[in-house]
Amino acid sequence: MPRFYLTTAIDYANGDPHLGHAFEKIGADAIARYHRQLGYDVHFLIGMDEHGQKVARTAELEGVPPQQFVDDIASRFLATWARLGISHDQFIRTTAAEHKAGVARLIERIFAADAALPEAARNFYERSYTGMYCVGCESFKQPADVVDGKCALHTTRTLEEVTEHNWFFRLSAYTARLKALFAAHPGFLEPESRRNEILQLLEQGLDDISASRSRFEWGVPFPRPLSSGETQTTYVWFDALPNYWTARFFAGFEHRAAWPADLHIIGKDITRFHSVIWPAMLMAAGEPLPGLVWAHGFISLGGERFSKSAGVKLELSDAIDRYGVDAFRYYLLCEVPFDGDGNFSWERFEEVYTSDLANTLGNLGSRSIAMIEKYRGSVVPLGSPAPALWPLHAADLARARAAIDGERRFRPHEAIGALFDAARRTNEYIQRTQPWVLARDEANTGRLDEVLHTLAASLAHFAAWLAPVMPQKMQALWEQLGGPGDVTRVRLDQPIEVGGWKVTKGAPLFPKPETPPAVS
Repeated sequence: MPRFYLTTAIDYANGDPHLGHAFEKIGADAIARYHRQLGYDVHFLIGMDEHGQKVARTAELEGVPPQQFVDDIASRFLATWARLGISHDQFIRTTAAEHKAGVARLIERIFAADAALPEAARNFYERSYTGMYCVGCESFKQPADVVDGKCALHTTRTLEEVTEHNWFFRLSAYTARLKALFAAHPGFLEPESRRNEILQLLEQGLDDISASRSRFEWGVPFPRPLSSGETQTTYVWFDALPNYWTARFFAGFEHRAAWPADLHIIGKDITRFHSVIWPAMLMAAGEPLPGLVWAHGFISLGGERFSKSAGVKLELSDAIDRYGVDAFRYYLLCEVPFDGDGNFSWERFEEVYTSDLANTLGNLGSRSIAMIEKYRGSVVPLGSPAPALWPLHAADLARARAAIDGERRFRPHEAIGALFDAARRTNEYIQRTQPWVLARDEANTGRLDEVLHTLAASLAHFAAWLAPVMPQKMQALWEQLGGPGDVTRVRLDQPIEVGGWKVTKGAPLFPKPETPPAVS
């Protein structure tokens, strides 16, 4: 069984989960679920980034110890992921002892490699530095990243001038090696737009970066003191990025989280950290690189990026309660391309819910099951799907797989589009064949059996292929069709035989909402 180890960015513990967090986790979850149903041994890692200056300051403002603060935040994130059906296999926290020990182990590997190098070429060296620091990003900013004295990503935060004597990492020495990586493996970073941004950055040359910080203690202790004897804290990105590597040091995950990861799913705002700094750290430690970094875009509300500090937010509970968890998952994955940016609006949400879920899939399911019940005593006829329709369905299923596990990966919106093309075609098939007319004449018995079998087979395949997107609703559809067991365990690379299944009419899968959408 092939392995598939995927990760998401670990979420920063300074507030409640928002729509941007949900979009990333739902997208990654769909990809993980698809791969499980394609026969992969999947390990899906998510977690919390719990150190750094921003966390320490926020905890202080709330009058609680930092550990208590992040424990509370982590519990709220876990509750949200449970409600959204996120099927992670491991939840890592950077405050865990296993992670702290792993970070120290990775840094010591780099120091060990340095021992064989001349001093001027060593990865870690001491340096004094003055720069403009963004607490929101937990990083020093270059002039190009500053707008009117503020961080381009955190426009409500004034940058702080910081002067420190720290351990530095010689990132500049990896410019050529990273260029060679992208030349030999352009697919290391996707989509192409994000890769082009990093290639431009490499052409400009890289600056060395701080690996440790003074003046605060909320973090992983840097394993080596400065020459002065001063002990410092590991810079938060040198603490956070290794989580993908340290995950295997947790009991029970030694082999499940075996490095290297096959896929890192991250937001485009942290592409540089994952496709430049992280691979350079791994190169310095003599560790293999991950297979692919996928940098998804942003989801906005009314054209504005979600931001706690800027007050641009949507209560996740409102969005979930309005149409249900699965409809929320569907809307985000259908409407927001995983290789670009998208927008959330209640008006569009209602349009998509009504047209796709209620009218197309929901209506197809209810009328097909009703006709099997009426004309064949609830038993799906034996036989094979209609030869005029099934090759078209097969082509759409192949398109869906290509968008998840092929040349178009990882684009769940394309997979959904292919599946709903097939669903709309099946509704057209009903109108064209008119089973209610065929049922009037016993001479049409064979033809009617073929039509009803085709409808059941189509729905069974839609249920299985859409289960990674809408696991609860597709299980309900699967049970109404008479499918055995758990639909999320159905193999997508194998045919589904539906003849003899006993259908059961159930509640509408996607009932029309009774109240108008909330206004945010």
